[in-house]
Amino acid sequence: MASLEQTATAFVDMAHKIVWANVATVDQQNRPRSRVLHPFWEWDGEKLIGWVGTGATQTKRSHLEHSPFVYINYWAPDQDTCVAECRADWVFDDDTCRYVWNRYLELPSPLGYNPAMIPGWEKPEDESFSVLRFEPWRLRVFPGAMLSGQGGPVLVWQN
Repeated sequence: MASLEQTATAFVDMAHKIVWANVATVDQQNRPRSRVLHPFWEWDGEKLIGWVGTGATQTKRSHLEHSPFVYINYWAPDQDTCVAECRADWVFDDDTCRYVWNRYLELPSPLGYNPAMIPGWEKPEDESFSVLRFEPWRLRVFPGAMLSGQGGPVLVWQN
């Protein structure tokens, strides 16, 4: 098993290159549902935290009330894949919403963007703009070149 630092660094590099992630939750009958989201990740040398601005829909809220865990999968056409299995928590306070909104404005494109382009989101304090915070308990990074024997290594970290 790889170290958290090695895996987190490789994960952030790959996830930020791919940008869009399939995020799965489960409903009250433990049936999966996924949606595509645009998270960004921050590695501070000790801890990896993911953030995404999203709408706190009734579906997302009820799924995360049932089980606060998500499966976040990134995939690219060159077969690069990385996965974060995380605890997800809603964050609604204005300071955090402003922080995430401003990070999107600061990050380089295509990871960074102006959230105000989303209908209903004019500013971070809007009720329709919410934040999910992701704290991984397992990471997996699989370079697609591994399939042809040209890349590697596959990295896995679990808490």
